[in-house]
Parts: sequence; structure tokens; C-alpha cells
Amino acid sequence: MAETAPLGPEGFAAATSVSRETLERLQVYADLLVKWQTSLNLVGPSTLGDLWRRHMLDSAQLLRFVPPDTRCLVDLGSGAGFPGLVLAIMGVKGVELVESDQKEAVFLREVSRETGAGVTVHACRIEKLEEKEADVVTARALAPLDRLVPMMSRFMGDNSIGLVPKGADVEAELARVSLVCHLSYTCHTSMTDPCSTILVINNVWS
Repeated sequence: MAETAPLGPEGFAAATSVSRETLERLQVYADLLVKWQTSLNLVGPSTLGDLWRRHMLDSAQLLRFVPPDTRCLVDLGSGAGFPGLVLAIMGVKGVELVESDQKEAVFLREVSRETGAGVTVHACRIEKLEEKEADVVTARALAPLDRLVPMMSRFMGDNSIGLVPKGADVEAELARVSLVCHLSYTCHTSMTDPCSTILVINNVWS
């Protein structure tokens, strides 16, 4: 099977219909990531060649599940800022990034300043952050569902949703999480990889 050609900024714009201004802000983000990558190893080195697909579009595709009246989105284990920082640049209000690595938190604040994203960065462990009810909770490549869902549930109320990109092993993870708690959810095929899934969690209970 032939390899898919890397996605560039214009291909990203075509896939997401973002404005030119938003694309320019995301380009600033991408440039900063490449610059800081040499010292922080923010993303897997093998993914840099297709940054706009593997990270930008993979994050941006969650926007279609974010309610338009969202006023608080909590992104757990933000790392390099995916997906929370991308969603903030694309217009989601009240994005809060939770990242315990202090150097990565500095990077997130720098990108926020340079792009005008206006996010709040919590440089602490998830369990140290005061519980609150968010409209949306996101987490990407943070932990298996049986460990992740209890962390997310601290920030989810009756009307909250969780958005979790998962790979081909999502069914096995869902089987394991059923031993810990119960979920109401839907699965959607990822735009960036047909073997991957966007898990939309509508409710969590014991």
C-alpha cells in the first residue's frame, strides 16, 4: 500500500474550513513546536514529518463534538497542547490545560502568548487540581481507559461530555474499563486514521 503524502497547512485548512487568520495562528504553533522539539521532545520524532495530520488535524477533528455553548474545556495531560491548545486556537472558550511537566507547561504558555489563545495552564498533577464541572473534558494519549475515566470523572457533571481519541485497541480498553465503572458513549471513526476512534463519553457512573 502506498504511503499517504504528508498533510500541509493548506490541506489542513481544506479539511477543517478554518479561516486564514486561524491557520496563521496554528502555523505559529507548529513553528514553535518544531523549535522546542529539539530540547523537550514534545512529540514522537517520527510524527514531525506529518505534523499537520498526526497532531493538528487529529486534534481539530474533535471540534465537531464540542457543544457551541461550551464555556469550560479541561484538557488532561496536555503535553505539547494536543488537543486542547488546537481547540482553543480554533475558538473554543475557557480552555484549561493540565500538565505536570514544568518545562512543557512553559512551552504551553509561550504558545498561548504567541498565538493569543488565552488558555489557562495548570502546571500540576491532575489529582492536585481542584475538582470542577467542565462542559467538555479531553485527553489524548494519556492513559488506558480504566485509569483515564476515573480521572476524567472528577471534572464531569450530568451535562458534561468526554472526548478521547483512541487507537485500534479501543474495544479491549472498553472491556477493561467496564470492570471499574460504567460508561454511556458513542464511537466515531477518526478522520486521520480509519483504524482509530473518537470516543464521546456522555455519562460515567459506578
